[in-house]
Amino acid sequence: MKKILLSISLLLSAVIYNQVKAQNFNAGSFPDRIILTWSGDPKTTQSVTWRTDSTVSVGYGQILLESSSPKLEKPDAKEYQAVTSTLKGIEYQSANYHSITFSDLQPDRLYTYRVGDGKNWSEWFQFKTAPATDKPFSFIYLGDAQNDIRSKWPRVIRKAFATHGDARFIVHAGDLINRSNNDNEWGEWHFGGGFINGMIPSIPSSGNHEYFRDEHRTLTLDPHWRAQYTLPENGPAQLKESVYYIDYSNVRVISLNSQMIVLDSTSLKLQAKWLEEVLKNNPKKWTMITYHHPIYSTAKGRDNKEFRELFKPLFDKYHVDLLLQGHDHTYSRGQNLPFGTSGKVGGPMYVVSVAGPKMYKVDVNPKWMDVFAEDTQLFQIISVNGDDLNYTAYKASGEVFDQFKLKKTSKNKAAEFTDLRKNK
Repeated sequence: MKKILLSISLLLSAVIYNQVKAQNFNAGSFPDRIILTWSGDPKTTQSVTWRTDSTVSVGYGQILLESSSPKLEKPDAKEYQAVTSTLKGIEYQSANYHSITFSDLQPDRLYTYRVGDGKNWSEWFQFKTAPATDKPFSFIYLGDAQNDIRSKWPRVIRKAFATHGDARFIVHAGDLINRSNNDNEWGEWHFGGGFINGMIPSIPSSGNHEYFRDEHRTLTLDPHWRAQYTLPENGPAQLKESVYYIDYSNVRVISLNSQMIVLDSTSLKLQAKWLEEVLKNNPKKWTMITYHHPIYSTAKGRDNKEFRELFKPLFDKYHVDLLLQGHDHTYSRGQNLPFGTSGKVGGPMYVVSVAGPKMYKVDVNPKWMDVFAEDTQLFQIISVNGDDLNYTAYKASGEVFDQFKLKKTSKNKAAEFTDLRKNK
């Protein structure tokens, strides 16, 4: 009996130890936190970043066109060597981050790849390059994850993937975590996304919770950001990889750094000047901008007046179609038009959404909101097909909550809006 009790005790101790170790999200020799992003043209390149412990000083990626054959290794696969950097923190272990940009890819083709050190390899993942021509596609948009990330957020991103697994990318509108430079919370975020991050590229925007003030009280972006995301460097030099744009098919997606906009007057003007040039020289039919702080808030006591006064005229002038926002932990959408007129007059569509469990109350006084919800976790699927854009917001249950359509009749005017809700 004692032997049985001892065996049970040892088994329980092992389970508890493994659970504690899992909660710490420590790096090992095998690749983890594998995530796709873009730093170049989505038609012909694909960036991938992953993490190992600091004993792994080199990284490689192998890639080839998917043929359904199990013969995936060299010489059939082309091999790339990664750029490796070390991330050290006071409160977490040192780890190495490895990044590769696969290049010279063929548009609109399915590829398979893996990453590792030559001995310890990840599984083989798949991704598809962007089309060279205007083709229908869809993407996922998620508001703040932020709190209870490992416990309550994963079911939302996973339901989004189950709803539309062929999504071409995922937009994250800031506050992916709650405490900046907290490696465990980043571990929870990567745990929630899991293999999805390795198959569908992410387009993340930084929020206020990705920032902290250093010993000199300087506003500083979490060093995890540039370590784990390989993003375009086409933004202002001072804001590399937190302000950028990506062209996919007939859409230009622009990411702004609204934390620096609302807290730094120099950055406010710098980003506005940069944005106008990007909008002015935009060859794409559709324009979407993602950032964290809404220029029209749904929560009481929040008003980003300077942000709104400088940027809204640009949104209007250049006929931006969608503003994908977070921060207010509610759902709302509207066109900043007098209540009830948004089906008759065109204008940018402002959306605020939340994917995580932290919730605020909606301030019902603002008249710009045509639809709103509180205490509801959501995800959005946005589909683009030529002149038509269809937007659907789903509850975490998969139930459709909000739907509308935009139709582009001219690049020099706002898209026409149609409300598709069944119960208006």
